[in-house]
Amino acid sequence: ETFSNASRASMAASGSGAGSHERRNWLVHILYVRREHDACLAVIEEALAEARGLAEYPLYVKALILRQRGAVAESLTLFQAAACLNPQNVCNLKQVGRSLYLLGRHRAALEVYDELLRLSERDWEVWHNRGLCRVYLKQYDEAIEDLMRAKSLERHDATFLQLGAIHALRDNFRAAAETYLEALEHSPGSAELLTAAGLAYLRLGENDKALELLDASLARDPTDPRTVLAAGSLIQDKPDPDGALLSYRVAAVWAPNSAPLWSNIGMCFYRKERYVAAIACLKRAFFLDPFAWIISFNLGLVHLCTGQHASAFHYLSTSINLKPDHAPSCIDLDAVDPCAVVGTYTTCSTELACPRRADCRPSISALVRSHRRYMHLGVALSRLDDLDNACAAYEKALEVGGGHLCELNYAITLALHGELEQALSHFQASERLLTGLLETDKCVEPGMLEQRQLLAETLGVPLAVSPPGA
Repeated sequence: ETFSNASRASMAASGSGAGSHERRNWLVHILYVRREHDACLAVIEEALAEARGLAEYPLYVKALILRQRGAVAESLTLFQAAACLNPQNVCNLKQVGRSLYLLGRHRAALEVYDELLRLSERDWEVWHNRGLCRVYLKQYDEAIEDLMRAKSLERHDATFLQLGAIHALRDNFRAAAETYLEALEHSPGSAELLTAAGLAYLRLGENDKALELLDASLARDPTDPRTVLAAGSLIQDKPDPDGALLSYRVAAVWAPNSAPLWSNIGMCFYRKERYVAAIACLKRAFFLDPFAWIISFNLGLVHLCTGQHASAFHYLSTSINLKPDHAPSCIDLDAVDPCAVVGTYTTCSTELACPRRADCRPSISALVRSHRRYMHLGVALSRLDDLDNACAAYEKALEVGGGHLCELNYAITLALHGELEQALSHFQASERLLTGLLETDKCVEPGMLEQRQLLAETLGVPLAVSPPGA
């Protein structure tokens, strides 16, 4: 954040007759770039005292130092003073806009950038920062236009990353992925771009392409926690919990307080049936981020599997209350800051309330749908002998899009409580949905077939269809 040589020269020229304080500009600059800020401030104060506060370059550098130390409001005042001394110097106005942006005064910053465009229309940085302001004002179409204009003037990774983040914020992950790939044509060695592209393809469900990009990113920066976490989650979904744990071990060194990381580690132990370790890791994740719905959901699954049904109900209901309208996804992107990319959570699915077995093993799944959370809640309530509320949970699951598995669990719960007629109705609905899945060559959850057979025997009805290899 220093002047270009041309800008410093123009400043020196503009104040060449102002007094002897201008001769200190070279020393101010050298001390600043060496990061000897205390010594730099001392020289600046001397220069300002000689010039009675009318030295443009010392004011500018002092403002930079104060902003780096967190005094953004004070830096804004100094940048404005420098801009008053030389209104034609675009560097001063750029920094005024930047300070306003950091203070959250985005409309005021936008006005400054509009003024800058009248002075320097072909400055990519002005268009870029103008686009950032529009993002925070939720003017996404205008933000994309500004960033595209910045990209047409000069190609910078920051502009492509912001464009991709806006597309991701609007759930247009295909456009985000294409933006990152375009950027990689000009910066093929950028680990940040490779990671961003990998995460976009992960959201699109193209896991092979995502893993290829994430591996390329890790080859350039093997310590980036976000990349390691995303790659580990893909390995975990194969499923290969041991391979994923090796990846997470690297991430834990650089991000020991990452809630998504500990959630994923917990689910790796869950897959390995090491439930005590799984609960310990998930409890740590819950401590780090108690408002992450997916962590509560994972804790509910583990407690359901270990027979702690009251605890399972507590965590599953918490998950639903935190995010009742969750759409299909296994990744949460931080939607507050469009620059940030958030972490990857991995979860599990398919807990069946089997009439003859209580130790059914869930399997890793790439999708967590809201109806499955209601379905698991119904399983927990059923095992707590609360049939009425269990049925209400299943009905809600069916209302928000429950599939054959939800119908099957509903039927099992009703059969366990002696409601065989209603159980038969839901079992037949499950068979119809399962037939449609098999006709489209979609896979069914492991562990489901045996319990489907047991329920059919309990109800005394034949199976409508048998999956290949069954």
